[in-house]
Amino acid sequence: MPANPALTRRAALGLIASAPAAPAVRAQGKFPDRPIRFLIPWPPGGSLDALHRTMFEIVGRDLGQSVVLENRPGARGTQAAIFLINQAKPDGYTLAHHHLSILRHPFLTKQPTWDPINDFTYIMQVSGFTFGTAVRSDSPYKAFRDLIDAAKRRPGALTYSTSGIATTNHIAMEEILEREGAQMTHVPFRGSQEGVTALLGKQIDVVADAQAWRPNVESGELRLLSVWTRDRLPTFPDAPTLRELGYDMVVTSPYGIVGPKGMQPEIVDILHRAFRKAYEDEASQAIIARWEMPKEYLGPAEYLSFAKDRVEYEKRMVARLKLSID
Repeated sequence: MPANPALTRRAALGLIASAPAAPAVRAQGKFPDRPIRFLIPWPPGGSLDALHRTMFEIVGRDLGQSVVLENRPGARGTQAAIFLINQAKPDGYTLAHHHLSILRHPFLTKQPTWDPINDFTYIMQVSGFTFGTAVRSDSPYKAFRDLIDAAKRRPGALTYSTSGIATTNHIAMEEILEREGAQMTHVPFRGSQEGVTALLGKQIDVVADAQAWRPNVESGELRLLSVWTRDRLPTFPDAPTLRELGYDMVVTSPYGIVGPKGMQPEIVDILHRAFRKAYEDEASQAIIARWEMPKEYLGPAEYLSFAKDRVEYEKRMVARLKLSID
């Protein structure tokens, strides 16, 4: 008796339906399965470099893949951000050090740049900078007030260095001078260490930057006139804060870790957990304590919220100080 075609088809469809489904795509490997590239838009050296390198060694052991640090100085600290936007894939294998100049930059120029919020994936805020003003030990300026008074007497004659035009420390220094009705000539460098070298060589009068000055202050070659942290530094108890000097300013310029826009939440979570574990490790905390770095940790959601608020502040400050790089 010949088989009923309809029954045969139904039986075949039933067998197909009951069979285990074949995977539609090949399962992805565990992240990460190759080294992670990390871009820093500053030259090597200093507290930031020391902390990052210590953390990356710990992250590499934890994730089983190395974190390869790549310094990309220049262009006012924007090289890493530009690479993320133009060349990096949102796969978690290219990350960058993120700082306030990236949030500020779009308001400094009429040229097309980037969206400081939506063009990045915010992973973790790490720390901040310990800024200060330092002069040579043989300088006639014994206190910060001496420096300001001299700048008032000779407008534009004195020179100060920062790590770039329209950086956080540049804006803070200009705000102080504006309040005082004083003028100094700004000399930007690619990094804070270059400013210290210029100061030691008597090419400038004062450095207003992150603490590349620390070893030279400790050795007695430089004199620290002020610190920009909330409280005085235990290792330099004689250097007053800006708040004590009457400016009511705390300047730490918090920085963190970001990736290209569009990263998967699962990868962000893996990276955040690994970086936070490395940040909290005693080796990293020893670096933070040694350099007296401000603790500014924030998780992904909190870091993004901070960035949104800070963008509005940066926009106001750029307009108030009439800053432009065009």
